[in-house]
Amino acid sequence: MAAPCPAGVSGGRGGGAAALRRRAPPLPPLLLLLAALLTCCVRYAESVKPSNVVVVLVDDQDVALGGMTPMKKTKELIGEAGATFVNAFTVTPLCCPSRSSILTGRYPHNHEVRNNSLSGNCSSVQWQQGPEALAFPVYLSKQKYQTFFGGKYLNQYGRKDAGDVSHVPPGWDQWNALVGNSQYYNYTLSVNGKAEQHGDSYEKDYLTDLILNRSLSFLDDRSPQHPFFIMLAPPAPHSPWTAAPQYQKEFSNVQAPRDGSFDKPGKDKHWLLRQPVNPMPNSSITFLDNAYRKRWQALLSVDDMVEKLVKKLDSIKELNNTYIFYTSDNGYHTGQFSLPIDKRQLYEFDIRIPLLVRGPGIKPNQTIKAPVLNIDLAPTFLDISGVNLSTANMDGQSFLAQMAPSLRNGTVRPFFLVEYTGEGNPTKDPTCPKLGPGVSQCFPDCVCEDAFNNTYACVRTLDGKQDLQYCEFADSESFVEVYNLTSDPHQLENIVKKVDPAILQAMNQRLIKLQSCVGDSCRNIK
Repeated sequence: MAAPCPAGVSGGRGGGAAALRRRAPPLPPLLLLLAALLTCCVRYAESVKPSNVVVVLVDDQDVALGGMTPMKKTKELIGEAGATFVNAFTVTPLCCPSRSSILTGRYPHNHEVRNNSLSGNCSSVQWQQGPEALAFPVYLSKQKYQTFFGGKYLNQYGRKDAGDVSHVPPGWDQWNALVGNSQYYNYTLSVNGKAEQHGDSYEKDYLTDLILNRSLSFLDDRSPQHPFFIMLAPPAPHSPWTAAPQYQKEFSNVQAPRDGSFDKPGKDKHWLLRQPVNPMPNSSITFLDNAYRKRWQALLSVDDMVEKLVKKLDSIKELNNTYIFYTSDNGYHTGQFSLPIDKRQLYEFDIRIPLLVRGPGIKPNQTIKAPVLNIDLAPTFLDISGVNLSTANMDGQSFLAQMAPSLRNGTVRPFFLVEYTGEGNPTKDPTCPKLGPGVSQCFPDCVCEDAFNNTYACVRTLDGKQDLQYCEFADSESFVEVYNLTSDPHQLENIVKKVDPAILQAMNQRLIKLQSCVGDSCRNIK
């Protein structure tokens, strides 16, 4: 706390002070008061700590298909108490590269994490020695933040050939990271570099609750003199969609939305989207409906997590000095264009993400339409902490200005990039041999959700005047998809053959610039 300001100022009684009074007339009372106030302000400025930050990062939660519907407490306690961003996007719709972008504030072409595999640089030694060493927790640690991480980190984290569980990324004081991909039970945690095994007891092991409880203990044990940063990354609503016991019967009558692009053929889209059977067999629809319900059920524990966090922050009198962020690494689809379930695609359902924020200076019940990317999270955290953003090599930009205009001046980007590197298997998939090698994530009815040639880059405009998406594929067809989302929000018609060639050329040139941008140049594409 700031040292108390003096109630008054009295002259010194030592010999030096007495001699000074004999040599000079006393200061007028008004000047004495100003001097006292100045001293008070300097002491206060030196002692005020930066705001705290809490981040809840869920796994695979869509916003385009109703994914936020079960999050009643979260919408009330964060969205209604602050800002809801209705145009928030991931720059790549897959877990590991997206999370790497969140950590570094960089596009995938700059952090070089291409997919969820170790060979794709997910939590590899190359990642650890390069981008991870410059991730936002390193900056926060230098600002004397007390940091806590709990939950899923990166899909290949904890692999023996990439540092094992003993590898604790720099900048984290308390580390409770899941080894591998999302699980709810029967998993291994790295707890400050030591392996901790967990079983199938709800009370002891359910991961969403466990990381919450450990974060609450962290808050109890923190030093009040320094700010804190907490990042909670629960597994929900990622498969295997294991809800807490008390929620396993919820939403029994809910099914996946049937509007928009649900079960529509991908006739004018790239090769992978032309493969699914249309209409989908009943077995696929039953499967995806079940997945949709279970995803919502698993999210209810995350909704409880947010409520308990807010109550805890209030009880320790830190709520009013804490920014709380709620977001996801990517979106999801359930039946769109006859693809049963997954992410990885360039369409709205996979690239749009929830983003809700509350905190100091943010007025309640704001709906913010300016586009925000997940690479903007890290610069925003650093902005809140007082880091000079020019010292951080990041492609994103702080959106503190959009939330709290009185705190910063900001600009809205006219264009942004979405990029993805497809994954495939070198041999034929046994469930789908007719498609040959190079595909992955295949279902029994020969629908594959990914392939080597599902590698693309898109430039997106969303400035109030036009809402366009232009995408190029790195495949044998050099396939191009273009959508006018103002007139076609579900991206049903690829209008590449109808668009003015001058517009296509302009979008192509912007895409080329974005694909090679670094730092400032990513924010200044014309």
